[in-house]
Amino acid sequence: MVVSIDDLKHLSLNGSDSPKTNGTHVQELDALIVGAGFGGVWQLKRLRDEGYKVKLVECGDNYGGVWYWNRYPGARVDSAIPFYEFSDPALWKDWTWKERFPGSAELRSYFSYVADKWDLRKDTQFETFVSSATWDDVESRWTIKTKAGETYKVKYFLLNTGFAAKRYIPDWEGIDKFKGTFLHPSYWPHEEPDLKGKRVAVIGTGSTGIQIAQELSKVADHLTVFQRTCNMSLPMRQVEYVPPEQYFPKPEYPALFEGRTDSFSGFAFNFLPRSTFDDEPEERAKTYEKLWAEGDFSFWLATYYDMLFTKEANNEAYKFWRDKTRAKINDPKVAEILAPTEQPYAFGCKRISLEQGYFEIYNQPNVSLVDTSSKGTPIVEITEKGIKTSEKEHEFDFIVCATGYDAVTGGLCQIDIKGPSGVSLKEHWSESGAKTYLGLGSSGFPNMFFTYGPQGPTALCNGPTCAQLQGDWIVNAMNYMKEKNLKKIVPTKESEAEYKELIWKLANASLLPTVDSWYMGTNIPGKTREPMIYLGGVPTYYKTINESAANGYTGFELS
Repeated sequence: MVVSIDDLKHLSLNGSDSPKTNGTHVQELDALIVGAGFGGVWQLKRLRDEGYKVKLVECGDNYGGVWYWNRYPGARVDSAIPFYEFSDPALWKDWTWKERFPGSAELRSYFSYVADKWDLRKDTQFETFVSSATWDDVESRWTIKTKAGETYKVKYFLLNTGFAAKRYIPDWEGIDKFKGTFLHPSYWPHEEPDLKGKRVAVIGTGSTGIQIAQELSKVADHLTVFQRTCNMSLPMRQVEYVPPEQYFPKPEYPALFEGRTDSFSGFAFNFLPRSTFDDEPEERAKTYEKLWAEGDFSFWLATYYDMLFTKEANNEAYKFWRDKTRAKINDPKVAEILAPTEQPYAFGCKRISLEQGYFEIYNQPNVSLVDTSSKGTPIVEITEKGIKTSEKEHEFDFIVCATGYDAVTGGLCQIDIKGPSGVSLKEHWSESGAKTYLGLGSSGFPNMFFTYGPQGPTALCNGPTCAQLQGDWIVNAMNYMKEKNLKKIVPTKESEAEYKELIWKLANASLLPTVDSWYMGTNIPGKTREPMIYLGGVPTYYKTINESAANGYTGFELS
């Protein structure tokens, strides 16, 4: 399958080439949910249980959210089970995972299992692209239209597009000219292409690029990885299970799920209650070794509490990571690109990936590394034959453009959402960046909530944890509105402005703003440089949103 550049430019996670049509019939609902990942599925279940008339629409043709689209070789979650699943006993009692970090195929199977257990399909419509939404202040309703011409009138507009809903492909000259196959990994053909004997390029070394490179190094005649910035990946420590074996015994599950909201990142671990230099060098080395051996994100998010906040502590962690990583790489020149002697940026302030033999692939004769940083040979253009850097032209049969997403805000802004003022959400966020209250809604857009979006814990929070705690809060807010016979709930401009100040305050207390990454919106040219994520941790966030609810939804205007 050859994916054309027109496909790459115009398809999206909220779009389809062959959308369903339903004529001009207007469907009246209490709520329309957009997105069939963890957030949307949880809200559909919860709202139906509460008696609401609700529907979920999704542009793909099945459940799974990002896991519906991510079918590339090696695609798997880097959150361990049982934390990366719903807490409902009706699900986990009869579901057994095959691996500690499930692959995308198993995750899609899990979503199908959930859909059957919760009987979700009768209230779900697939292959549906939501193109616009307009609020009517007189009716206190959203009018929502799809690409196919369907119209919904709803009281609540619930967006669960996630942080990776709009793909990003750099505007390189010549992409249309390439004679081979060029594609973004989330468009990976459902029928696996035969790459044996092929010359393959992977552009990008984020989580996706690393997972793909690990797998394609096994089959490609020659694999060339183009790296702009090194990825400080950690060992995954994958475990394969023989059912009914699991990482934790199932009787422990209720306590584990309940404890997710007490963890900074929504898992089962927290930072250590001491700083890096509280320990002598020998003890510190032992601590690092223990965290390293555990795998998962332990070395990142279960380490000394000052690691992400002070330069000296961060450098200690980097040096340990660097030495461990360089020991895996035979060629000193390659090692210097992948794990530089001098720390290039703050450890953990770009998205950490989990790897399984990634650094070792560069010891293989069929794998090459090209440094595309400003110190190396940047990509100049895509040619008919392959990729031209400032040094030379590389010829390929297959180019994988693992360049990520217009993260966090992209999926929301690609829908033309207009509040009562006529200003779109994209315009509202255009000058000074994202503006939300509690990472759940935005002033000027009544009865609209989103999950796993800007200024929430999002990418530093385990997905199902975030889906459930934010989803429950939204359902409770809707119940409160119904009990009080209220029509409209919307964040105030004042609370929105104060919350943005808090987001910056939390970020500036850390090292995150010192680094350019999609955490700061800097992977997209022209995008406002700002912290996209709430950095106070899940427990503090959970406490903050619940205090607002307990006090009658302070920070919101209810009418």
